[in-house]
This record gives sequence, C-alpha cells and structure tokens, in this order.
Amino acid sequence: MRIALGISYNGQAYDGWQSQPSGRTVQDHLEAALGRFTTQQVATVCAGRTDAGVHGLMQVVHFDTELAREPFSWVRGTNTFLPADIAVQWAHSVPEAFHSRASARARRYAYVLLESPVRPSVDAGRVGWVFRPLDLAAMQAAAAHLAGEHDFTSFRASSCQAKSPVKTLEPVRITRRGAYWRFDFQANAFLHHMIRNLMGCLLVVGQGLQPPGWMREVLAARSRDAAAPTFSPDGLYFLGPLYDAHWGLPDRVAAYDGLP
Repeated sequence: MRIALGISYNGQAYDGWQSQPSGRTVQDHLEAALGRFTTQQVATVCAGRTDAGVHGLMQVVHFDTELAREPFSWVRGTNTFLPADIAVQWAHSVPEAFHSRASARARRYAYVLLESPVRPSVDAGRVGWVFRPLDLAAMQAAAAHLAGEHDFTSFRASSCQAKSPVKTLEPVRITRRGAYWRFDFQANAFLHHMIRNLMGCLLVVGQGLQPPGWMREVLAARSRDAAAPTFSPDGLYFLGPLYDAHWGLPDRVAAYDGLP
C-alpha cells in the first residue's frame, strides 16, 4: 500500500527537510514518528526539499507500507510522536504509480516580507525584513522579465544538483497588506536557492538600487556573480506541489489562510 501525507512545519529549528547525520531535519523527525507509530522502519520521498529555516505549509510525501490504517489514524497516530512545530495535515491512500516528486506538475512558494524601520519580534523567523520603502511598480516590472521558460543559472546556488537550469516560471504575483508584502512563485521546478536569489534581486530593484531592466541583464548573464546576494530564508514558505486532479489529493490546507 502506498500512502501520501501532507505535512506542515515551522522550519526555524531544523536543518532543512532532507535527512542528515545530525538528525535535526524535518524528514528525520517525520520518519522517526512514523516508525514509532507503525513499529516499522519507514522511508519517505518528498515533493520538494526545503532549506534550513524554510517553512512548509503542505509538503507532500509518500511511502510504502503493508499496514492498513484509516486516513485519520495516519494523521492522529503520527502526530502523537511529532514535535509541536511539525504536523501531518492529511493522509490518502494512492496508487503505486503515484510519486510525490515525479507526479507533481508544479510547485508553489510564497515569500512573506515585513517592511518596517524596526526588525521583526513576534514574527521573527517567520518573515523576511527590509527597512527601506519598496516600490511595487518597479518590482512588478522587474518580475515581468522572469516569466516563462528561461535559463536561471544566475539564480542558482553553486551546490545545486539539478540536471538543468532551465525552468518555466509563472508570472510572479506581488501583493501588500499593511506593512507586509507577499511574493507568490509557481514553476514546474525550482533550483537550489532560486527563490531566495530572485528575492534578493527583486528587493534591490524595489529599494531603487537598480532599475527594473537590470533583472533582464542578470537573467541573460547566466552567472551567479551577476545577481544580488541570497536573501534570508525566514519568510519563505513551501505552499506545496500541484498534482493532476485524478490523484484526488488536496491542493491547499487551512494554514494558507494564515499568511498575509
């Protein structure tokens, strides 16, 4: 039997998603909890790895098991053994043909940013921060150069293991609610640090340090040296993958409504 789970987590306390010798990753804690619930060793495969400090609202994983449990049992039973900042949101039985990573046709992220003269406090670690005023029109003009299929080498970390830097990015949506900005990204796949590097460049433009057309030059350079420094992971949220409807999996969770 193949089971798919939707997982949410606050990434502040963890060394990212992927299992590491330290054991301080979300995957390590999830697999340990599944092991305690099933009394068997469980290996999971995720839809998209997240870095240290990055949050997940609907990470999707799958695993194979011989145990038959009701969906609510997988949710409540696994959550019993998870720390408070990680929770299974839903569980579904899926066909063996389903693969959490390979079956995803797109992935979605949001970056939440505080524009304020004073650094975050209550929401420290959960939002990025800039103290200079941002220009919405300038950032939208810069983001327009990114939409479509491009070679995103300029926004790729040196440690990126992706086979190709060519990705297809949907138009970036930028909105504001009070002092909080939200940047929504959707693509068929993302490179390592790609969104944090895009954010660094968008904020350079938004603060008036470069014109919107500079984004086109950075993209065309296909060189990481051409772009701005990698921005903070604090406000980055993995909203989850998108799957074809025939898999019958949720495309959102309640936590979506909590983002600005």
